[in-house]
Amino acid sequence: MEIIDQVRSLGWPGVRGNTDEMLWAPQRLAEYAATNPKIAPILAMVQETIHPTLASIGEERLRWLEGLPALYSQPGFSLVHASPDDLWRAPWPMPATKNYRVPTRRCGLPSWVYGHIHCPYIRRLRAMTVGNTGSVSQSYDGDTRASYLVIDGESITIRRVEYDVESEAKELLRSGLPHADWLARMLLAGKYCPPE
Repeated sequence: MEIIDQVRSLGWPGVRGNTDEMLWAPQRLAEYAATNPKIAPILAMVQETIHPTLASIGEERLRWLEGLPALYSQPGFSLVHASPDDLWRAPWPMPATKNYRVPTRRCGLPSWVYGHIHCPYIRRLRAMTVGNTGSVSQSYDGDTRASYLVIDGESITIRRVEYDVESEAKELLRSGLPHADWLARMLLAGKYCPPE
């Protein structure tokens, strides 16, 4: 709630993500689970967080999240959550350029930035640069520090910032959110941990 309010007060532009979408369109989470049966049990756990999250943020903030664009472009770069047409599927940082062909063609700019996989990286291809911002929390690369990208002209760099992860994990455990213990373990590990 406070983070949404802070971003809004600063007027920062951004894009909607899959977690935002599941709040106003929970059927999208169910559709994704139906096409990915291996992770369906985990997505069922995620679904249990929808109601308490909605109760916390309220209708007005939810409408603001829903109004965010799926694609944000400026001269020289485009920003999406996962890919231009899908908030749930994104490329992984593989060496083969084929992995990027479809999403980057739609963006059509020298740099394409996304999040979703919570693993920061920068890959320079023939005609463009692809970067992943990583995550401010719930990193999946083993580094608990907050991660973001800085774009300065054609230069893109990853930045990491230390913060009190243990305090955030304790607050998460006190929140009453379903599966908070699982989420806190991942936060403290800086990587995905299977539920116990």
